[in-house]
Amino acid sequence: MGRMASAAKENPSDQMYHYGYQKDFRTALPQFLAVSVKNLLLLSYGMTLGFPTILIPAVQSPKEGEILHLQASEISWISSINLIVVPIGCALSGVVTTPVGRRRAMQMVNVPFFIAWLMFHFSANVGHLYGALFLTGLAGGLLEAPVLTYVAEITQPHIRGALAATSSMCIIIGVFTQFLFGLFMYWRTVALVNIIFTVIAVLALFFVPESPHWLVSRKRIEDARKSLQWLRGWTNPEAVAGELKDIQALFKRKKAETGDQEETLSEKISLYLDRSFLVPFFLVSYTFFVGHFSGMTTLQTYAVSIFQMLEAPIDKYYATLILGILQIFGSGVCVVLVHYTGKRPLTFFSTAAAGVCCVLVAGYDGYFKTHDVLNKTTWDNVHNATIGVNSNNFDNPYSWIPTTLLMLLALVTHTGIRLLPWILIGEVFSAKTRSGAAGLSSAIGYVFGFLTNKMYITMVDKLSIWGTYGSYGFICLTGCIVLYFILPETEGKKLNDIENHFTGVKHLTKGVYRSKKNNRTEISRMRDLKGTTNPTFERDNTDL
Repeated sequence: MGRMASAAKENPSDQMYHYGYQKDFRTALPQFLAVSVKNLLLLSYGMTLGFPTILIPAVQSPKEGEILHLQASEISWISSINLIVVPIGCALSGVVTTPVGRRRAMQMVNVPFFIAWLMFHFSANVGHLYGALFLTGLAGGLLEAPVLTYVAEITQPHIRGALAATSSMCIIIGVFTQFLFGLFMYWRTVALVNIIFTVIAVLALFFVPESPHWLVSRKRIEDARKSLQWLRGWTNPEAVAGELKDIQALFKRKKAETGDQEETLSEKISLYLDRSFLVPFFLVSYTFFVGHFSGMTTLQTYAVSIFQMLEAPIDKYYATLILGILQIFGSGVCVVLVHYTGKRPLTFFSTAAAGVCCVLVAGYDGYFKTHDVLNKTTWDNVHNATIGVNSNNFDNPYSWIPTTLLMLLALVTHTGIRLLPWILIGEVFSAKTRSGAAGLSSAIGYVFGFLTNKMYITMVDKLSIWGTYGSYGFICLTGCIVLYFILPETEGKKLNDIENHFTGVKHLTKGVYRSKKNNRTEISRMRDLKGTTNPTFERDNTDL
């Protein structure tokens, strides 16, 4: 303890302490439970993204008794309205949700989801469908800031990365549930079933605590202490005293920098023009760009037509189902490995492997077209496949090659680059800009997703498949090189050390932080306190 006290004196401005916490199941469990409850909301959001997949064919070729029968021009909006609205919700997310708190904001955004599912079930005209899609897109954007900041502020560094990675995995699972529900139930019935998950999410959020950071920012110190006690293993006040003190010190320091007066609008705007925002914002935006233009976004959207165009040796709908399973599996691999390998190795492997897959798909298509083997595969086939018309495919003994490569693409992208920006959003921004930056960054991500899908048809029309996937491969391989120089290793690092890295105060090491084991006397004292090591503000000696 003497060594730790002297270390604190040597760096008084850091206000870092070892809080007497010990890594064990007891302290990881409440954080896992809190994140899991939050993930129920993301599961519901994933359902809104997957629902149009079963809705479109049902209203395009309705069964007897269905009052809705949409034309092609109307159907095209069903797949894009929510994606257009999501960035608007993201941009407003931080401003709208910060005043009410992370937990309450997550409960509130379930209201639009609830109304939307009812509108889907009782819809009598296309306007009802468009209105429901607008609500799901808006709510999906509004949830970004509270969801992402909540995970960053309640978890400890050594498990933050893994728990943050579960967010994207739950969205993917939500999309996948709609495929399964659509096999057994009519789309109106599916809409009613989805309401159940929305109600469960609202109720479950009552049983998890508010973010201690937000509570301290509102001067609710006693509530913040109780929140930390719950999150650190239902422990006693003494066990969380050090961490609470440092959270208070963090906000006092921020307040001292601006004085006791409330920040003016110009001062708030200046926060978003500062290096501490601009540098991480560029990093997150670039990872979104590489992730969307890795070929996976368009593959997920146009999977049926792509598999048909490349003459997959299995049914195109089964191939799409397998694609979803591989995405979930890849996300699970990321969740398990990120704590041990860190984000950098997973990102480099994922991005480079995706680039190789895209280049090989491009090479396959280019080679066989050059040799006039696939001369029947034209843009007409792509268009016909997209609208559900069978193209004149012919037997190709090598069709398993591009199918396998695209399956691998789905797997490797979700082990790293597809999940990376969503993990970084909750870590790389300063405490003052975290909520607003989460919304803005998410908006940029959805804009890139929209552009990727919007540009795909034109790219295939002008460049064909080999040119399109060749471009994706080039973006991935160059992205791997760029990320090597600009992506720090944030796994296991304290939030304020990450903030200092982007302000230029000090640089993070490229290694994953591991807590050093304490001596037996210290461990004994820690067990008495029933806490855990490696808290949010624990000293990171590897960064010195």
